[in-house]
Amino acid sequence: MTPQPHPDSTQIAVNCAVITVSDTRSQETDKSGQIIKQLLVDAGHQVIDYTIVKDEPEQIRAQMEVWGKRADLDAVILNGGTGIAPRDTTYDAIASILEKTLPGFGELFRYLSYQEIGSRAIASRAIAGIYQGKLVFSLPGSSNAVKLAVSQLILPELVHLVTQLKTGNG
Repeated sequence: MTPQPHPDSTQIAVNCAVITVSDTRSQETDKSGQIIKQLLVDAGHQVIDYTIVKDEPEQIRAQMEVWGKRADLDAVILNGGTGIAPRDTTYDAIASILEKTLPGFGELFRYLSYQEIGSRAIASRAIAGIYQGKLVFSLPGSSNAVKLAVSQLILPELVHLVTQLKTGNG
């Protein structure tokens, strides 16, 4: 049985944005982005923005800069571009702008992935942290990876982490 965190004293709806990083996906074919949005909404959160950007560090950082200025946004979840192929640049773009990192996110994600896919989990460069007062989670683009990360790591901690960012209490 997986240990469960202490329940949050207040349940709030977190305002989230989703970025799919892909050179080939469209809104119609973006299964992973749709899964993230649905899981967030099903958990009582709001998806207030969604976009697809090419796997280009400048485009990823530019979108993050725009969303970093939004006072109504609490968290950003990216998917895609976290592997080691030459076109996988999301990790590098995100790691370069995070003000704080949450190393445990990537570590736990790879541990949970290892239980599902074995040693191939080492190729994932999933990362999380803080940018402009917002939580940022960067996930692989596969639908299974997205389901795993959102359901087992992000949703159980989202309200707690946002509350810590906003109030300093947690």
